[in-house]
Amino acid sequence: MNPVVVVHGGGASNISKDRKERVRQGIVKAATEGYAVLQAGGSAVDAVERAVTVLEDDPEFNAGHGSVLNVNGEVEMDASIMDGKDLSTGAVSAVRGIANPIRLARLVMEKTPHCFLTHQGAAKFAAEMGIPEIPGEKLVTERNKKHLEKEKQEKGARRPDCEKNSGTVGAVALDCKGNVAYATSTGGTINKMVGRVGDSPCVGSGGYADNSIGAVSTTGHGESILKVNLARLTLFHVEQGKTLEEAAALSLGYMKTRLKGLGGLIVVNKTGDWAAKWTSTSMPWAAVKEGQLHFGIDLDDTKVTELP
Repeated sequence: MNPVVVVHGGGASNISKDRKERVRQGIVKAATEGYAVLQAGGSAVDAVERAVTVLEDDPEFNAGHGSVLNVNGEVEMDASIMDGKDLSTGAVSAVRGIANPIRLARLVMEKTPHCFLTHQGAAKFAAEMGIPEIPGEKLVTERNKKHLEKEKQEKGARRPDCEKNSGTVGAVALDCKGNVAYATSTGGTINKMVGRVGDSPCVGSGGYADNSIGAVSTTGHGESILKVNLARLTLFHVEQGKTLEEAAALSLGYMKTRLKGLGGLIVVNKTGDWAAKWTSTSMPWAAVKEGQLHFGIDLDDTKVTELP
């Protein structure tokens, strides 16, 4: 089986010109490092965890160090991961003061009998697992402080299309043994209520992985994604015999017509086909298969290069 990794950096309404190159570099780095894990014989779970960790460490993305701020100006993060081999899954929500929530989600999957830990329970578990606590302000960027101020000033002007602050990061992979996995991580939405949890840590919405079908990671308006179970809905269409492109278009289209919710997703199937699709203005993404790197941000700007 030829290994494949696909990553996304979140559905976005617009990415300014000065950020585009940094975003592109970040997404390419994540895909390249995830693929290197697969090339070295690592598992799909190892690869998606690595790719998402790279994005959590990059302040350009809404996860880990680039997380947006809640109504109190604090960072609360959500993440989940799933192994398509046995459907084992781990998730955390409303976690604070750790650099890489995706690592904690994997520990929930592998070291507890549970699937999902939240807030204080997740913090206690992180401490028990030796995950270093970092001061919350270390995760706060100047850009996100400005975004929060702007959002509070504009609060009266609700945008009808559910497109605001829809950043998330995610990865899907197929390894040489035919196992698939997904990982999704986010800081949520700007100016959210304390304790608000979106789709990213919820299996079936923020992602899904099953060796018999494939793996999906989603991004976009979290409440809309939750209502339609976007990840599992996409794989349902794949099960019904649709191509990946068709399945993604159907599920994203349903979310848009039914709820006016915008978003995007990446998907890989059990034979190594992959797709990246979105209804938001843009979605940074990158994929590596057979030594070829594909990447893009806006519609119709896909580039393909050979990996060095």
